[in-house]
Amino acid sequence: IVMTSQQLLVYLSLFAVCVLTKPTDKKDRIHHDPQLSDKVHDDGQNFDYDHDAFLGADEAKTFDQLTPEESKERLGMIVDKIDTDKDGFVTEGELKAWIKKSQKKYMYDNVERQWQEFDMNQDGLISWDEYRNVTYGTYLDDPDPDDGFNYKQMMVRDERRFKMADKDGDLIATKEEFTAFLHPEEYDYMKDIVVQETMEDIDKNRDGFIDLEEYIGDMYSHDGDADEPEWVKTEREQFVEFRDKNRDGKMDKEETKDWILPSDYDHAEAEARHLVYESDQNKDGKLTKEEIVDKYDLFVGSQATDFGEALVRHDEF
Repeated sequence: IVMTSQQLLVYLSLFAVCVLTKPTDKKDRIHHDPQLSDKVHDDGQNFDYDHDAFLGADEAKTFDQLTPEESKERLGMIVDKIDTDKDGFVTEGELKAWIKKSQKKYMYDNVERQWQEFDMNQDGLISWDEYRNVTYGTYLDDPDPDDGFNYKQMMVRDERRFKMADKDGDLIATKEEFTAFLHPEEYDYMKDIVVQETMEDIDKNRDGFIDLEEYIGDMYSHDGDADEPEWVKTEREQFVEFRDKNRDGKMDKEETKDWILPSDYDHAEAEARHLVYESDQNKDGKLTKEEIVDKYDLFVGSQATDFGEALVRHDEF
């Protein structure tokens, strides 16, 4: 996940009290879409994978405590939320968007926690001034901090990202825009800033490219050791064979984007297509609430589908 400067400041304060050691684990800058569930997708055995994908693993557990009637009732209310254009049908696209949202619940929970901290005037919006004052107010009073970090430079970088997230350019973020600011890797229109920030971090000679030594140097520090770990040698081969596509010895912006933001298999799209296929009784390519509720056991669990597992009841969805 790409850190904001405020998150970085917290990290640095913790880092300062730790003993510095040479990294032995590979730093991973690649942003992958996570699996929808850790369960096996085998509808012949059960629908646990589908339940996790549709609701998120934690929410799926809450349904396992309900009677079938209660599950159907709550599923019906969820269908109303999925049908964003309120035309009475759930399309594959709407289902895909819902699955992605369910899987990103942790992200929205994180935004909610930070929202209260930054929305100083409680107007339901966060201005750049509010964010800047909360994050940098005390640091900017000291032009020469002891820790050697350039907070003004960090603030400029944050302001650039904030402006990118702020679609209407008023320097005031809605909750969705603030989410894009905190989690830019999750938004298509923010991906260029993710690439730009990554290149700025790694491109030490400031030539606008990432060469092999910069690429390796971001992951591993030699510290005088003659022998590199095997994974470092493998990364050198990866750079030459796959990262540097045009074989010019360095990665440009597009090559860096392909590296850190790969076009992964879209699990949410595949699951949405599967759910529509299994539930679309009249084969018109979209689902009514009735079609979904009729196949409720595919979408959600209940006491009847839980096979007696005792699971803790979570908060209402």
